[in-house]
Amino acid sequence: MTQEMTVKVSTRYQISLPSRARQMLDIHAGDRLLVDIQGDMLILLPTPDDFVQALSGLGEDVWTAIDSATYLQQERDAWNRSNDA
Repeated sequence: MTQEMTVKVSTRYQISLPSRARQMLDIHAGDRLLVDIQGDMLILLPTPDDFVQALSGLGEDVWTAIDSATYLQQERDAWNRSNDA
């Protein structure tokens, strides 16, 4: 769901977040936001309280079609071959 809102940059290069955006993302005074620049886009993201918890499980879908034990053994074998060279 995309919600388009506009903000104005002040002479001190500050912006105020629209109340609807603050409510939707549960952002409060004093909260920190991550600033992500992707091409010509500026993306503000709420900073997670716990980065480890926020990233937990990230990329687990990569392992669904792979036998992890076989993959690990192949990686170990490759390292051993590179050390022997």
